Amino acid sequence: MALGELGRSHDYRDRADAGHGLAGFAEMQEALGPLLELVLDPGDTFVTRVTAEAVLRRKDRIGLAVVASALAVADSNHSDWIHTAILDVFGISSEDRDNALQLCEEMLRDTDDRVSLGARQLHGTLAEIDPVLRSV
Repeated sequence: MALGELGRSHDYRDRADAGHGLAGFAEMQEALGPLLELVLDPGDTFVTRVTAEAVLRRKDRIGLAVVASALAVADSNHSDWIHTAILDVFGISSEDRDNALQLCEEMLRDTDDRVSLGARQLHGTLAEIDPVLRSV
């Protein structure tokens, strides 16, 4: 997969582009490893931020699971940028935030320990968000 190769570039902008592009293929098994590596990019947290936001904008269980897996093992610096992406994606609509909370509750029972641990952290972050727009 060409995006996977781009994700190994020495240029952080290429890696960020790869993370953004790979998010659209997160349901494919071969995209999951590279996505997780890009969310936890050791070279530049810009890559972390862009990739986390892109997978979260899917607003589905797959995107949330990628971010939850990353949160479970992220250092404080990466964690801060992941939290920023969560706020940017889910800080607008209460409906989107509530749907994400429900998916996180389901992921708490995931058989993958990293997903369930990260889902707990993700749920806590989402629960603290006070969205701008509320459903009527």
